[in-house]
Amino acid sequence: MNKMIKVLALVMALVLCLASSAMAETVLKLGTTVNEQDSFQVAAEKFAELVAERTNGEYVIEIHPNGELGGEADMLESMSMGMLDMGIITSGPFVNFSQAMGVLDMPFLFASNEEAYTILDGEIGKELLGTLEDAGLKGLAYAERGFRNITNSVRPVTCAADVEGLKLRVMENEVYAATFGALNVNAVPMAWGDALTAMKQGTVEGEENPINVIFSYELWKYEQKYVTLDRHSYSTAIITMSLDVFNEMDEATQQIFVDAAQEAAEYERAWVADQESDQLAAIIANGVEVVEEPDVDSFRAAVAPVYEQYSEKFPEYGEYIARIQETLAA
Repeated sequence: MNKMIKVLALVMALVLCLASSAMAETVLKLGTTVNEQDSFQVAAEKFAELVAERTNGEYVIEIHPNGELGGEADMLESMSMGMLDMGIITSGPFVNFSQAMGVLDMPFLFASNEEAYTILDGEIGKELLGTLEDAGLKGLAYAERGFRNITNSVRPVTCAADVEGLKLRVMENEVYAATFGALNVNAVPMAWGDALTAMKQGTVEGEENPINVIFSYELWKYEQKYVTLDRHSYSTAIITMSLDVFNEMDEATQQIFVDAAQEAAEYERAWVADQESDQLAAIIANGVEVVEEPDVDSFRAAVAPVYEQYSEKFPEYGEYIARIQETLAA
């Protein structure tokens, strides 16, 4: 009898072990460089929720904010090598992994969020994401960083001439460097974490970012007394995976991840739009001088040579820009 009980106990243990193994969840780490108040966190949480729900808990996305897993360029490098699962990464560093991606960072390419969504969610946007695969990256969807604006600690900026000579941090991206070079700015490419320290110490005088970043990081505490809503560039935030990790999934699971990323991106875009006016009001309430209607034409004229430069240097830029303009005019 005792022997039979022991056998039954062993059988039960084996069944439980097999059941537990079958139910084992796969944990994927997703990194961002931003804090938990940022819109990237909103996108990440929604994405994680949708994936868990649609895979019945088989996949769990573990969110690591605040640069815990490295800077954006570092995380992309890790994903391309299969050493990091996922990240939500600002558009800037992608040009270092696919030259074509830089076309989306061209100054004044989009006049509105709606124009940006038309291109990003359509054929051209998907085609550009596809170019990342040669670098071992899988771009799932475009969330939003938003239209970027200039901040500084020195003076109000109302036109292109006012920005000349300012020392501004820009993203680690050659298109941004060229754009601000055309404005005669002393552009300093650096990671965001380093930029906060540099502003605090006064080694850079300003930076450029959307309203939601200026607000969530309380940049007035980093000596940023002046904001100019020039909307010089629309910046995406790409929900990105290691291509190796993506390719390990079956086709149905891959589609779940692609669809969940797109829904999370659209959810985050709507959240950003809902928050923006209150965030701008809070920025002003904290003593920041905001130039809401600068002379945008002066900025456009100053950066026009960047289009000629890149269309000559990279013919595909000229082709993409023409296609974007044709699509938006249709």
